[in-house]
Amino acid sequence: MSRTKLDKIDRKILKNLQDNGRMTNVDLAKNAGISAPPCLRRVRVLEENGLIKGYHARINHNALGYGVTVFAQVKLENHGDSELKKFEQRAQDWDRVRECWMLTGETDFLLKIVAKDWDDYQSFLTDELTALPNVSGVKSSLSIRATKEKPGVPIEG
Repeated sequence: MSRTKLDKIDRKILKNLQDNGRMTNVDLAKNAGISAPPCLRRVRVLEENGLIKGYHARINHNALGYGVTVFAQVKLENHGDSELKKFEQRAQDWDRVRECWMLTGETDFLLKIVAKDWDDYQSFLTDELTALPNVSGVKSSLSIRATKEKPGVPIEG
């Protein structure tokens, strides 16, 4: 995607929606210093241009029984494009994998995985992840706690 030219109003809209995706269009327009109809048009253009990729609620994973978060560093045997795409597709299919990042260096992929408990993660690790024919190794790091969870990027006004 090519970089889109953003003016100050677009940046205010993006910052406000990133901080509070449930903000009403009226409040969003007021904060951006414009009226509601042009604000809604700008939001639609930002969505169409791929700057706004979606909206979601941040769910308390502990409240739903997912008390364990693990970061798994995955090493593959074969790094051909088709093998990388196969792994990426498989990661898309696993609901417990919340993030999948392809990396450079010794680790090929970093996965953020949620599980009900350590035994649940171990089951996923042995039955699903390391059972893939191209996975040569996995290093797991159990998260102690999140000290910062801030989605998005810095947006300067």
